[in-house]
Amino acid sequence: MSFVDNPIFGILITIIAFEFSVLINKKTKLSIFNPVFISMIIIISFLLILDIDFDSYNKGGNFITFFLTPATVILAVPLYNQFELLKKNLFPILIGVFIGCLTSISSIIFLSKYLNVNTQISLSLIPKSITTPIGIEVSNQIGGIPSITIVCIIITGVIGAVLGPSVCKFFKIKDKVAIGVSIGTSSHALGTTKAMELGETEGAMSSLSIGIAGIITVLLAPILVKFIG
Repeated sequence: MSFVDNPIFGILITIIAFEFSVLINKKTKLSIFNPVFISMIIIISFLLILDIDFDSYNKGGNFITFFLTPATVILAVPLYNQFELLKKNLFPILIGVFIGCLTSISSIIFLSKYLNVNTQISLSLIPKSITTPIGIEVSNQIGGIPSITIVCIIITGVIGAVLGPSVCKFFKIKDKVAIGVSIGTSSHALGTTKAMELGETEGAMSSLSIGIAGIITVLLAPILVKFIG
């Protein structure tokens, strides 16, 4: 077996690409240069230029994907620090996340029908606003293509991280809980990294919204897809 077919190859390339992307992000300090987004571009370019089969790379990539779910648990730390604030605002948070998920899923379904988008592509877009591990499972559940879903999740997260704070300022949203919930519901973990930069409260509420949005989408997506057809 060649080194390219060894799982270590995929793991090594991913780590190098990510570390280089983190360096770019720190040097530029621009949200558009999100390390996950830049890593994706570097890895895809590397595989295309050297004509390396994706399946060979993914033997190692799958190991990293496996750790996505347990890694998400770390987001509970800022939430624990803001637990009293959570109890005071639990009902508004649940309502806000539910409306956000409903709007996200419905807009994809209706726009896809209006623009005559391929059904499987449309189904792949539906979990775009939830965290990757849950999004992959939802995509499989409703008949989407997980690889397309992953790309859409990353793009959604980067857009949320870049534009989220500006959108909140434009609409004069100043409440820290509201800012955190809106960013977390619409742009999952990547958006949450930006919310944490805004403040501990924003980061905690955004972290909470990721989990709630994931659960609501798992329950809501199959029902809406079946109901609307």
